Amino acid sequence: MEEERIGLFIDYENLAIGARDDLGIQFDFRPIADALAERGRVVVRRAYADWSSFQKDRQMLADNQVELIEIPQRRGRVRKNAADIKMAVDAVELAFERDYVTAFVICTGDSDFTPLVQKLRELNKRVLGVGLQASTSAMLPPACDEFLFYERLGGVELPQRKKPKKKKPAESVEPAPARASEDVAALVTTTLAGIQRSSDGPVRSSTLKRALLRKDPTFSEADHGFRAFGELLRHLAGNSIIELSDDGSRGDPVVDFPKTDGDDKDFSALVKVIDKGGNQALSGLKDQIRKQQSDFNERRLGYSGFLRFVQAASARGVVGLNWDDESGDYLVSLPD
Repeated sequence: MEEERIGLFIDYENLAIGARDDLGIQFDFRPIADALAERGRVVVRRAYADWSSFQKDRQMLADNQVELIEIPQRRGRVRKNAADIKMAVDAVELAFERDYVTAFVICTGDSDFTPLVQKLRELNKRVLGVGLQASTSAMLPPACDEFLFYERLGGVELPQRKKPKKKKPAESVEPAPARASEDVAALVTTTLAGIQRSSDGPVRSSTLKRALLRKDPTFSEADHGFRAFGELLRHLAGNSIIELSDDGSRGDPVVDFPKTDGDDKDFSALVKVIDKGGNQALSGLKDQIRKQQSDFNERRLGYSGFLRFVQAASARGVVGLNWDDESGDYLVSLPD
């Protein structure tokens, strides 16, 4: 896979003031530089601000080879808008004049940059956003291909909150091992199932990760307690939710669902419920299954909804599924 060549544009006032006011820390560029180094080669680094307001930051950015674009304050003019416009114009100009730049990183939480992000993606550029979670507009992350929250980056040291004094010393407890939540397991399995439905070839982990980011640009396995996406996949595979195989590509395994006898094992709880009650209306059937199997979740099995799950059982001949006009619902039964 060809290395990304990145153009970095920083709305410095937005990040620096946000770090100070929202996090209570001095903004440090190094965590952003480290995160981008893992994604490609940064060929352009520019930061926009009235630098008379950020004298202490100039040397830090210069040490990290960031070009400082001066937006001086003028009487009767809105300085912030001037910086935004200059940054947007420069980014679009770079997109047209330097076609070797394949990705743009827009560091801001300001929704005013959403049209810029959309235009860059229209020009077939990958766009990654960086902003502070507390001050980033809800409009911006979904517009990007990927969005990183600054406070979640490695190397960002947040101030420790004071803990209340305890009367008795707490007993030492071993840290619990990382465990994938129901939500992330469901997200992975439904995404995997969707890719399998729309493509013929094997699904590799890199393809799955890109699809997850298209669904949710803020997705990060670190939020669920895992250091890398591969570690999350191995955890899910260890719990028989998915299956991994190398298939000749080291570091990018094929992801699939576990093979079962006729793939009917997933429908055992459904069969038990119908066997007890004969013809069953689809509505309320899921609640009956959960009474017998409290952790039942069709999304973990790769189905986007309960109807899709029952339709899959019907397609395999495990159950019968027919529409009933009188009740206005599907009726589910065991095959004759």
